[in-house]
Amino acid sequence: MPRGSLIRSILAFAATMLAGLALTAPTASAVATPFIIGGTQATQTYSFMASMQSTDGQHHCGASLVDKQWLVTAAHCVAGQEPSNVQYRIGTTDRTSGGEVVKPDKFVAHPNATQKTGDEIASGYDIAMVHLSQPVKAEPIKISATSPQPGTAVTLLGWGQTCGTPKCGEPPVNLKELETKTIDASNCTGAQDPFDATRELCIDNQKGKVSACYGDSGGPAVVHEDDGFALVGATSRGQAENCPEKPGIYSNLVAHTDWINETIKSGGSSSPGKSPGKSPGKSPGKSPGKSPGKFPGPLPDMPLFPSMGPRHR
Repeated sequence: MPRGSLIRSILAFAATMLAGLALTAPTASAVATPFIIGGTQATQTYSFMASMQSTDGQHHCGASLVDKQWLVTAAHCVAGQEPSNVQYRIGTTDRTSGGEVVKPDKFVAHPNATQKTGDEIASGYDIAMVHLSQPVKAEPIKISATSPQPGTAVTLLGWGQTCGTPKCGEPPVNLKELETKTIDASNCTGAQDPFDATRELCIDNQKGKVSACYGDSGGPAVVHEDDGFALVGATSRGQAENCPEKPGIYSNLVAHTDWINETIKSGGSSSPGKSPGKSPGKSPGKSPGKSPGKFPGPLPDMPLFPSMGPRHR
């Protein structure tokens, strides 16, 4: 083969190889995006799953439908908020469409939620009920009769950030789910705020790889029970500003079953329509070291999930 033809053949082969590499090399858009953090896109529609939103549709927190006219969520999600400024989209994997959109008319925080100094949410009592202005068609989820022991497999659901630090990204449009487990309370006991092992669940972060995060607050932890799911927890707080750095903490809803049932039965008549929290103040996006009760004011698109103490997602 003449020298010139050989060179042209080599160059053509090199160009072909480079083109093949370009096709197989990962691009920025092709890199897998973590869901929740370390989870996947929801594999089904969960009829009980709800997105707490501002009236223009911005996602704020999660919630679970436990009765045709009642949701359960985190107390810090509704602290200082007026029901008239909120809507819930229920029973869809897309927080922008589908399901049912309904207005609440009453927030009922646990009476012990603000027993600490000022308006901070007390550990173990970060729970609130939301009364809807009308019954919905969606099917509620039952609360499990048994508190999960360490090592119990749980599924976390939410529209929270898929990156770990405050304001690092927008909440996903499609619901995410994460398979993990409960772990021993010793993994969630911090020096600044005690972990309440009777009323809270410690959730495995799989050595810093997975976690619920900012915007997942109030959303469910569920277990497989019989032929479906049963509710065991509601997202409460984390132990680090970077969500997956340490195990997360969920309110144990099984421990609060009596209060939940009594609230539904009484219609929440013993509590005012507005949950505890001071109405004036800054938007939550600026206070990464404070507890949820310090986040009153206009409804943000996602509450912060700051580090240490009862720091909330």
